[in-house]
Amino acid sequence: MVESWSFLDTVESNFRPLVAIELAKGTKEETIEWFTKRIVDKKANGGAQLLIKPLVTENGVENIYLVGASHLRLLLGAETVGLVKECNDNSMRTFTYSSRKTFKHFADDNHNFLTMAECQYIIKHELENLRAKDERMIPGYPQAKLYPGKSIVRRLLTSGILVQIFPLHDREELKKLCHSWYGRVKVGYQPLDDIRCYFGETIALYFGFLEYFTFALIPMAVIGIPYYMFAWEDYDKYVMFATFNLLWSTVILEVWKRICAILTYRWGTLLMKRQFEEPRPGFHGVLGINPVTGREEPVYSSIKRQLRIYLVSLPFVCLCLYFSLYVMMIYFDLEQWALDYHKENESNFSSLMLYVPSIIYAVVIEIMNRIYRYAAEFLTSWENHRLESSYQNHLILKVLVFNFLNCFASLFYIAFVLFDMKLLRQSLATLLITSQILNQFAESLLPYWLQKRYNRRMKKRMCSKKTDMELSLAEQVNMEKEMGTYLGTFDDYLELFLQFGYVSLFSCVYPLAAVFAVLNNITEIYSDALKMCRVYKRPFAEPTANIGVWQLAFETMSVISVVTNCILIGMSPEVDALFPDSKMDLVLTVALVE
Repeated sequence: MVESWSFLDTVESNFRPLVAIELAKGTKEETIEWFTKRIVDKKANGGAQLLIKPLVTENGVENIYLVGASHLRLLLGAETVGLVKECNDNSMRTFTYSSRKTFKHFADDNHNFLTMAECQYIIKHELENLRAKDERMIPGYPQAKLYPGKSIVRRLLTSGILVQIFPLHDREELKKLCHSWYGRVKVGYQPLDDIRCYFGETIALYFGFLEYFTFALIPMAVIGIPYYMFAWEDYDKYVMFATFNLLWSTVILEVWKRICAILTYRWGTLLMKRQFEEPRPGFHGVLGINPVTGREEPVYSSIKRQLRIYLVSLPFVCLCLYFSLYVMMIYFDLEQWALDYHKENESNFSSLMLYVPSIIYAVVIEIMNRIYRYAAEFLTSWENHRLESSYQNHLILKVLVFNFLNCFASLFYIAFVLFDMKLLRQSLATLLITSQILNQFAESLLPYWLQKRYNRRMKKRMCSKKTDMELSLAEQVNMEKEMGTYLGTFDDYLELFLQFGYVSLFSCVYPLAAVFAVLNNITEIYSDALKMCRVYKRPFAEPTANIGVWQLAFETMSVISVVTNCILIGMSPEVDALFPDSKMDLVLTVALVE
């Protein structure tokens, strides 16, 4: 590959813009000149060897630059990042430029061998790996310090000189994807391969999991409807449903592992070597030598980080958990008040009032979850984790612990302390349905409405009555740069995680939980698709081999579900009657089943 760089021409007449770079207004000319020169410089000189052009509008040159690359440069980049492609013998191998003829569908004139998402991922990788050589500061900004080996793009971002880097939409491909994905209501599978080609593996895998989970809920929903209808008032007849529930919650996750492996093998990410992780942009410390790489970079004491985690973050999380339990006890006081009010009045209004405490509590739970999320992000950032993976793991742990207690503590209290199955059914139904409505509104309907409103203003300001497909490149880039940034699949997986908990833990006393989950997920598929295509900027593709730490989170919930359903079975009158003399035998039997 080294020999290939020497004959790589950085000038290409057919320039295809793939990525947009927005610099801050008023950025100094010497900074722009230095940065663009580093982008187009040859690899041997420490450059990225890409193509870059300023975005020219009717008002002249703006502070936005478009980045592309020649076909040869992208192929060499594909080898650098370790993309895996299908060979002519149907095997999957890491792409190398020297053996390019052995790969299926490859031709020197076939510019579609690499998907647009892969091309944008390659450009992002090359930009992020632009490193300072002997510069000690960013030209024009002496306060923005550099050191040999420091990522230039990350320093520009943290200094506020670089506003954002985002991949551009392909309007024609997006139109086709929208039509096949959510343009018409149909019963069938999502075009996961098309989603992967356009948005990358991480997004496609989330929608694959959402689709699989929705189909996996259907048996629970089919069994739940007649079970609910024929045993509506008999809260004790849940043994068979609980037995099916604990088997279902375990089996579906094992089947998903296989489906996930099939998808990622086909997409070439199952065999991809993991890239060496660079320090995250927010990481800071004293300049020192990395003992592994030997490079000069910020170093931060792990002891200081551990002190921050155990002396500040952990007590704060415990305080939040205590506050969540305090709010839960207030909710039970409201439930008792509503029950007393209903006993005194015995009217239709008093019957409706029985549901008011649960609805209020569901809304409060959602508000508390969102406020805590911001606090968790601030704390995890303050802990100063070096790697993005470490940051994400600590953030997910904080959020999951709080969300689990906040959403499910009241249900456990009702089931195993109050032993009130009627109240458990009412609370589960209210919490599940209210949370689904609030999530659909906050995550899809509101952003879509705001984006539609902004687009109308932009079109009026541009004095353009053209359709999206007729927008000029400058108008398209200006519209896309103002769109919201998609922050990843964290919130989407969290919503499914909580939904999985509602269904797997206590749906035996409210069999319609799976029915409402299926209906929610069907609308979720369409609303999330609309959100990805019309509301947010196109995210960069991120190769992945699985759903990451969320697989462990779902498996943990599955274990808790098995324990919970076994205890519920042991509490049922039918099973209790089998052990009239010795309760210890019952406890041992339940433990054995677990």
